[in-house]
Amino acid sequence: MTAQGMRSATLPTPLGPFSLLTTEDGILAAGFTADPAALRAELPAPWRDREPVPAALPEPYASALAAYFDGDVEAIDTLPVVQSGSGFRMAAWREMRRVRPGTTVSYQDLAASAGRPGAARAAGAACAYNLVPLVVPCHRIRRSDGTLGGYYYGLAVKRWLLDHERGAGRR
Repeated sequence: MTAQGMRSATLPTPLGPFSLLTTEDGILAAGFTADPAALRAELPAPWRDREPVPAALPEPYASALAAYFDGDVEAIDTLPVVQSGSGFRMAAWREMRRVRPGTTVSYQDLAASAGRPGAARAAGAACAYNLVPLVVPCHRIRRSDGTLGGYYYGLAVKRWLLDHERGAGRR
């Protein structure tokens, strides 16, 4: 990570405010909250100790997120993100981004595609520690029994996102 500044922005969505912390390299953190400071508390050092500068959401984030919520659910697929974690978590986050919009895979399937078959709990932990939900789509990961499992912003948000993505394919 470079030593550049961090910016914060919040945009309205059908699910309420969505905030992002960004750098020149990509998205550091994002979430369904009106308070970007809440996202900062979860960041790794040295970002956690930096004060973000409030700013308009820069491109390409603004147009990609607007397009996603307008029905182009693949618009966020190539947005750059800046994540740090163990080798397995990095692999799991990379694999989450390969799950097609509107579909789901199990924690077990995610673990296998990230190179550790049988590490379903570690895959669940990768979902829990994902600081860029929506863009790194942990909402597309479910339990092996087919149930949705958990989601930091609640199961109603997870259901809405999946229904939105599935509905976009029928337009």
